[in-house]
Amino acid sequence: MDAKVGKRVVTPRVGKPVEVQALWINALKIGASLLPRPGGLAEKAAESFGARFWNAKGLSLYDVVDCGHVPGTADARFRPNQIFAVGGLPFALIEGERARSVVDAVEARLWTPLGLRTLAADDPAYVGHYLGGAVERDSAYHQGTVWPWLAGPFVEAWVRVRGGTAAAKREARARFLEPLLEPMDAAGLGHLPEIADGDAPHAPRGCPFQAWSVGEALRLDRVVLAER
Repeated sequence: MDAKVGKRVVTPRVGKPVEVQALWINALKIGASLLPRPGGLAEKAAESFGARFWNAKGLSLYDVVDCGHVPGTADARFRPNQIFAVGGLPFALIEGERARSVVDAVEARLWTPLGLRTLAADDPAYVGHYLGGAVERDSAYHQGTVWPWLAGPFVEAWVRVRGGTAAAKREARARFLEPLLEPMDAAGLGHLPEIADGDAPHAPRGCPFQAWSVGEALRLDRVVLAER
C-alpha cells in the first residue's frame, strides 16, 4: 500500500502491519524446518501474533499494531491484509474459530466478484470509484479499490477453514473463481485487470493486462482448487 500524493502517504501503516508479520513468521517457520534443532522462535512469534493482533470486538485482526511505533496501539480499520494470516502463505497463523471468523468477515465486508476491496465500504475514508486525475486516483488506490489478485489468498483461506475438502473446493470454484473469470474479455482480451471499482458494477480499472491478477487466478485453478 504505497500510494503517495505529494508528501502525503495515503495509507500510512507505520508500526507492525499484519501482513508483514505473517510473512516474517512464515519465513521463521520455513527456516526452522531446515534446521536440525529448531529453536522455537517461530512458535513464540506465532503465539505473540495471536495475542497482539486479535481484535475481539471485531472478531477479526487488527491491520497494524504499535501504530507509529507507539507500543500498545492498534489500527482496527478493516482491510484485506489480514487474510494472509489464514491463506496465501504456506503456514496459517490462526486456526479454528478465529480463522473462520476472519474469513467470514473478509467475505462479508470486502469480497466482490472481482476480488477484495482494500477498505471496508462503511469506513469514512472509503472511495468507491477509481476515477479522476492522478491525485484522485492515487487517493483511491488502496482506500476501497478492488484488487483481483487478492482473490488468491482469500479463496485459499476460505477453503482452508473448511478443511480443504473436495466439496469446499468445488463450492469455492463456483462461488468465487468462475465469477472472477467471467469478465476476462471486458478490459483486456483473455486477461484480468489490475484493479476495479469498489462500488458496483465494479468497472475494471488500471492496467487491463495484469500478470499478478491472472497469476493468482491460475494458481487457484491449477493448485488451490485442484482435486487430486
